[in-house]
Amino acid sequence: MVKYVILMNWTAQGVAGVKDTVTRYHAAKQAIESTGGSFEAIAWTAGPYDLVAIVNAPDDETAAAFNLTLAQAGNLKTLTMRAFGEAEMQSIIDRMP
Repeated sequence: MVKYVILMNWTAQGVAGVKDTVTRYHAAKQAIESTGGSFEAIAWTAGPYDLVAIVNAPDDETAAAFNLTLAQAGNLKTLTMRAFGEAEMQSIIDRMP
């Protein structure tokens, strides 16, 4: 599995329907699970982002399709970062000259 950190901001539509945010999360959770992925964590936050999630996906293409699915609904704008665990980071370091 590949891990991603997704920073999310509500659009005007998302804020207008803020009372549905937990329901929308459950739908997103089902969507990523249907692709073999999963939410590792989600948090609604105060500050420059409205939500922060850690998502696992089988590959980059699956993660991209998931992000586009979120965007298509019109409630969120996302910023996605590939995340590396300890073992992955050690492997990267080991490849350095």
